[in-house]
Amino acid sequence: MNKEQDKPFIENLMNYSNGFWKGLFVCYDHPLIPRTNNDLELFFHEIKRKHRRITGLRSWNRYIMRHGEHIVLTEEAIQDPNIHRRLRSVRYECYKKEKEQWENRLQEQKKHLRFKKNPSKYLAELEAKWLMTNCDNCSV
Repeated sequence: MNKEQDKPFIENLMNYSNGFWKGLFVCYDHPLIPRTNNDLELFFHEIKRKHRRITGLRSWNRYIMRHGEHIVLTEEAIQDPNIHRRLRSVRYECYKKEKEQWENRLQEQKKHLRFKKNPSKYLAELEAKWLMTNCDNCSV
């Protein structure tokens, strides 16, 4: 139920957001989340521009595949004057768990790249590995 004192704010918000494209994502709940998907696209464009300037590479697909959601965290961390204090506050167990997830993701990416490079070799190695683990009692 809306309070009478909130009515001017709600009307202003509704009038303002009615001017947006119907598919536009709008978020007012959290100050660190860009307010609209246009703002979010500008944020990603800026990160992509910085990546291109540093690496000279136009495509950033491998960068995204490797770093995923950590791209955003890194971008925020660079600008954080308290980053050292924040990093020291992370428990070792949490760090270790996150590192394992990171390594698992990289392992999947390595498998994909090995397969793309030489599918026959990759599949032969995979079949040999499967035979070794699953046919200990088999007479092959």
